[in-house]
Amino acid sequence: MAVSQLPGVPSAVWTVKKNVNDEFDAYIVVSFANATLVLSIGETVEEVSDSGFLDTTPSLSVSLIGDDSLMQVHPSGIRHIREDGRINEWRTPGKRTIVKVGSNRLQVVIALSGGELIYFEVDMTGQLMEVEKHEMSGDVACLDIAPVPEGRQRSRFLAVGSYDNTIRILSLDPDDCMQVLSLQSVSSSPESLLFLEVQASVGGEDGADHPASLFLNAGLQNGVLFRTVVDMNGGQLSDARSRFLGLRAPKLFSIVVRGRRAMLCLSSRPWLGYIHQGHFLLTPLSYESLEFAASFSSDQCAEGVVAVAGDALRVFTIERLGETFNETAIPLRYTPRRFVLQPKKKMVIMIESDQGAYTAEEREAAKKECFEAAGNGENGNAEQMENGEDEDGSDPLSDEQYGYPKSESGRWVSCIRVLDPRTTQTTCLLELQDNEAAFSICTVNFHDKEHGALLAVGTAKGLQFWPKKSFEAAYIHIYKFKEDGKVLELLHKTQVDGVPLALCQFQGRLLAGIGSVLRLYDLGKKRLLRKCENKLFPNSITAIHTYRDRIYVGDMQESFHYCKYRRDENQLYIFADDTVPRWLTAAQHVDFDTVAGADKFGNIYFVRLSQDVSDEIEEDPTGGKIKWEQGKLNGAPNKLEEIVQFHVGDVVSCLQKASLIPGGGECIIYGTVMGSVGAMLPFTSRDDVDFFSHLEMHLRQEFPPLCGRDHMAYRSAYFPVKDVIDGDLCEQFPTLPMDMQRKIADELDRTPGEILKKLEEIRNKII
Repeated sequence: MAVSQLPGVPSAVWTVKKNVNDEFDAYIVVSFANATLVLSIGETVEEVSDSGFLDTTPSLSVSLIGDDSLMQVHPSGIRHIREDGRINEWRTPGKRTIVKVGSNRLQVVIALSGGELIYFEVDMTGQLMEVEKHEMSGDVACLDIAPVPEGRQRSRFLAVGSYDNTIRILSLDPDDCMQVLSLQSVSSSPESLLFLEVQASVGGEDGADHPASLFLNAGLQNGVLFRTVVDMNGGQLSDARSRFLGLRAPKLFSIVVRGRRAMLCLSSRPWLGYIHQGHFLLTPLSYESLEFAASFSSDQCAEGVVAVAGDALRVFTIERLGETFNETAIPLRYTPRRFVLQPKKKMVIMIESDQGAYTAEEREAAKKECFEAAGNGENGNAEQMENGEDEDGSDPLSDEQYGYPKSESGRWVSCIRVLDPRTTQTTCLLELQDNEAAFSICTVNFHDKEHGALLAVGTAKGLQFWPKKSFEAAYIHIYKFKEDGKVLELLHKTQVDGVPLALCQFQGRLLAGIGSVLRLYDLGKKRLLRKCENKLFPNSITAIHTYRDRIYVGDMQESFHYCKYRRDENQLYIFADDTVPRWLTAAQHVDFDTVAGADKFGNIYFVRLSQDVSDEIEEDPTGGKIKWEQGKLNGAPNKLEEIVQFHVGDVVSCLQKASLIPGGGECIIYGTVMGSVGAMLPFTSRDDVDFFSHLEMHLRQEFPPLCGRDHMAYRSAYFPVKDVIDGDLCEQFPTLPMDMQRKIADELDRTPGEILKKLEEIRNKII
């Protein structure tokens, strides 16, 4: 919403109201290393000097205290500013300084250097009174007081984090003031503590069936967020959960989201913890890293956050809650087909192509002609039509709305685009001429180090699929990068005898799948030079992956083939293939013996070469060549085993091995034609497999689909489902009625809370 530069680098920021009943905040208070800046919030935000705050010292905390007083805590004391302007000062005893503060509207606890805690309460007259002192065994790392419950005079719980890797809950009741109620040891010293009260309406749903609605969150030095439930009666801690957020210790702040308390965690990137549809979600924000934040409310921005980062003050709002991903749409000329990342500069290079379409220039010309024709008729809107805009300023004939004009089916348009993903700017756009269309792309480093990384693009000219597949010519273009990888320059193009649907770098050379031929090319001065080829593939090669000296080739109709390249004989040969014919739409190499694929009927499957066969091929001095010459079942001598089968129900268009969060597990991410994104995460323990397979079995029985179709039959639509747990089904456990949750939990010898915790742990490994 706003960014403004500050006179120095701030260390903290707070917002404060003048009265408990005020709707909007009155001041933004910014603390620097040796001063405090007070800004008043009105039509504009401007500096004020008559607020009563001490501006010659840094502040540790600023808040509303009582109903209408302000409090500023600085290293040498507490400044209490009454509504009528009277100021009360409390000074620290001796030369000691205040290091940490925890407060709510009626209670304040300060920690002095050396570990002494001093507890204050607001009395009936609105005065701040010292109530109790308590000596801790060492310095205090962080403090927080729970919010005052509805209808109470004080909150009972104070959380104290110590450098000996413990968190203590102390009582603030007059009967047992400063007594330790419970102690929790954590994996690293706590940096920040925050009590988060969850409204009773969702308290049960959030953490299963415990009546408590108070959570203690702790940001630890090792970058982990630790979260535990506080028992409202005895202050006992239970149901601890932890999650790695980033390399910096998370700082926790209470903010307001949709009228409810939420938690902002600032680590190496900001995260938001909030309740959405009965679930507690912890989601990363698509924003730069911040140092300190506070809730912000004014008449222009009812629910915002004010934060400091570097020497700037930022005000922003949080939108689109409940969404997993933040997306930015970048309009393209034609349908994107494939893209690669340039290795060093991380630029995105993509190919776009369309069949039966006009080029961008022809489309614009046709549209202009159409507007001119409309302008000549008796149309009142003729002038507006000529300008290409209607009443609300948008394009009246937008192509997104009406579809692009169609050309004859034998005509192709295509382009190669270099895009900077950080700024979403296109730095280079090459339109392919003469009815040529790009189908494959890869970056390649040839042995010849003269050019560095090059770009290879496979194209076909005049490709037709009906009545019979035919093309006029096919080429492999080689481009070199200029101007820091932002611009492409054509080095040369080589004509080939089939459509190159797959390209891949391999040991300083280029592997190309040209029709049903796998061919190895090296770089020449004027064209690519053939080095070696294998013509024994059944139909058409659509995917190539390589690892060490193995080549994993995906065929359009016949699944995967494993090949080996023998440098001494300069020979490519197939040593293993799949027994099931698959119409391949996507492929991804997983490990030395395993490949993941997806077919056009909506199935994802994994194939693996058995360990003994793999070892035998690696140890065989001929590399299995003698066996290869024999063959088996009209194919390769060894057969791959299908180890995973799962019906997604939608055509999978891409597969990628990736880790979406720091410290998260590597998983296979898939995208589908209908636009969904899913992930398949490998289990690392047998206990998890047993637990989730039993949970899935109970949910299949107790929670059948609305339309009555059998879940097992659906996931096995083409092949029996094998070794995959349906996470979408397990995620429906929290939506079951409470008695059903308990019934399933009893069958699994768990509590509903433990099952929810297990589901959350698995989800947190992915996002």
